[in-house]
Amino acid sequence: MSSSEMRFIDHGKGGAAEVLQMASMPRPQPRANEVLIEVAYAGVNRPDVAQRAGLYPPPTDASPVLGLEVAGTVVAIGSDVARWQPGDAVCALTAGGGYAEFAVAPAAHCLPIPEGWSLRDAAALPENWFTVWATVAQQGRLARGETLLVHGGSSGIGVAAIQLGKLLGARVVTTVGNAAKQAFCRELGADFAINYRDGDFAAAVRRDVETVDVILDMVGGDYLSKNIGLLAFDGRLVQIATLGGSKATLELAQVLMKRLLITGSTMRRRSHDEKAVIARELEATIWPALADGRIKSVVHAEFPLAAAADAHRLMESSQHMGKIVLKVKQDH
Repeated sequence: MSSSEMRFIDHGKGGAAEVLQMASMPRPQPRANEVLIEVAYAGVNRPDVAQRAGLYPPPTDASPVLGLEVAGTVVAIGSDVARWQPGDAVCALTAGGGYAEFAVAPAAHCLPIPEGWSLRDAAALPENWFTVWATVAQQGRLARGETLLVHGGSSGIGVAAIQLGKLLGARVVTTVGNAAKQAFCRELGADFAINYRDGDFAAAVRRDVETVDVILDMVGGDYLSKNIGLLAFDGRLVQIATLGGSKATLELAQVLMKRLLITGSTMRRRSHDEKAVIARELEATIWPALADGRIKSVVHAEFPLAAAADAHRLMESSQHMGKIVLKVKQDH
């Protein structure tokens, strides 16, 4: 392979995990306001699985290669990049291209590696923390003394949301699928962790906290009516995925009477400037907590880049607790 090429994971025309294969392609080049990163680690996320299956196409101006977050070293910069220089270690949110030896990212969507953190752990930060900050802090407006309900608390999103809720001074309730995940979420700081397989999660939430102020939901489907019933007056529901189905029946009378806000979010479709604002807010508020240990990264499993299919199978099994990452640079 020539020095102008790189290895990457090709998902071809899409399909099951076995379509993921190592291939080579030309290295990308940074445009104005972009940096080129030699990738040490790449995070694995649910949107990657959806894109591989043909359910989540990338924006037309984004790389078709999978991968929405990376950590590594800046090796080249485009014009008008002032903050970053070759040799800087960064983690970054990308619109695609993370499952590769080199990836391009907007300079404004890069963040320094938190003090004391490894590139491996830092690769688990951008996609989840950009998403959770935008949904829980910005859209959900979670305030001190309120109650946050996080569905899927042992996922990468859940790990970040539980810790953000506690950092903001909220009471945190989460739903998970087994006892081990309950214990895991309590160790992260969740005040209550409910096993939804043991019965009606909504009834269990009512026994523990009665009502909640903010709900972060990635399930959808028949969770909608239960979420609406659990929300307090002026409650906020933020939908970030529909793993349980995209269609549901909504009782509008409760929305009216309780003055509820129902909103949704995907990170990939947000504008460059919106993501830049999130990056700066994360650096000011969350990065100090990462550096002093108030917030931690939980990497459940690491796979070599060539084993991306195995990483996707683990993601689809939902057996993981925390993040899954790909080791791209083999001397790391």
